[in-house]
Amino acid sequence: MTKKINDSFQTSLAQGGDNLTTPFKPIIPGIFTSTTYQRDEDNQYRSGRVYSRADNPTYDAPEKLIAQLEHAADAKLFASGMAAATAVFQALKPGDTVLAPDIMYWALRNWLKGLATDAGLNVHFVDMTQLDKVENKVMQLQPKLIWLETPGNPMWTVSDIRAIADIATQHGARVAVDSTVATPILTRPLELGADIVMHSATKYLNGHSDVIAGALATREKDDFWQRILAIRAQGGAVPSPMDAAQLLRGMRTLYLRVRESCDSAMFLAEQLEQHPMVCEVLYPGLPSFTGYAVARKQMQGGFGGMLSIRLVGGEHQAVGTAAKTRLWHRATSLGGVESLIEHRASIEGSGTPVPNDLLRLSVGIERKEDLLADLVHAIEASA
Repeated sequence: MTKKINDSFQTSLAQGGDNLTTPFKPIIPGIFTSTTYQRDEDNQYRSGRVYSRADNPTYDAPEKLIAQLEHAADAKLFASGMAAATAVFQALKPGDTVLAPDIMYWALRNWLKGLATDAGLNVHFVDMTQLDKVENKVMQLQPKLIWLETPGNPMWTVSDIRAIADIATQHGARVAVDSTVATPILTRPLELGADIVMHSATKYLNGHSDVIAGALATREKDDFWQRILAIRAQGGAVPSPMDAAQLLRGMRTLYLRVRESCDSAMFLAEQLEQHPMVCEVLYPGLPSFTGYAVARKQMQGGFGGMLSIRLVGGEHQAVGTAAKTRLWHRATSLGGVESLIEHRASIEGSGTPVPNDLLRLSVGIERKEDLLADLVHAIEASA
């Protein structure tokens, strides 16, 4: 069957979803700031809207677009990536067991070790790149949820989603995947057997470092999904209408931004791997990278815009390099149009698994040769 033009990600994103449904047919959908909605004369809400703590018409277009990109049954926006991620765990019951990766976003790892454990969840961390270890833990602990993050921040470890989903299915566990770094352009976890996919929409989906938002997409509208939606509505974990509108604006260029960042990151990884002051480049697109084979199998069209480098001069040279860059901004976040550099161990603090000689790089859309020259100069100047 010939693929319809409107089914392509590039076209769907550029169009920003189907917005021409109101009588005015605006190219850009409106922003609805009302907090409440009028009942019908018989006291019903046939409009489908009740109160904006639970939902808002401004969410419709970005949610529909995310669901389309992920081939999901439904998708919902949240106030942040953390709000989206924690809602999945909050939908579990006290006493339930969770498996999470040993390399993952530090804020969520800390939340799992602290508040989630305090709330009664049994949280166990495992190397998700080792399928035998995952299967042994699943057989031993019988978890209700397996949480994956691939590529895993900031070592960019790659987990085999399909293989782990198969293991989970055999033991009655759900699989949720933080796919923030891959984006739907490169990986669609639901197609690989996952049940839920999470995005910190603050990052690539928005892509302009001016919106805090999160998103969840589900393979099925089952009872577990309904629990997540109840947590979202009752807790008010939703973005503002303005943030939702800006998110949709940012998503219109997602395809172009991801492709450009992937191309530049691959260029930088190949060049930096040859530099004598760089002892290791962590990037899923390099054949020398441990997770390359799995990444090549489940990441289509590129390997992402994130990489990390480890310097022979250790922590001193890493911190010095970040201090001496001109184009790379020293800031926390990723996925924006501007390139960012960060000495990650300093940010995560004690207990971090991140080596102190590591710099995390978020590659933007600047000219790749300029980014390389700036970084190489900083590396050599800090030696």
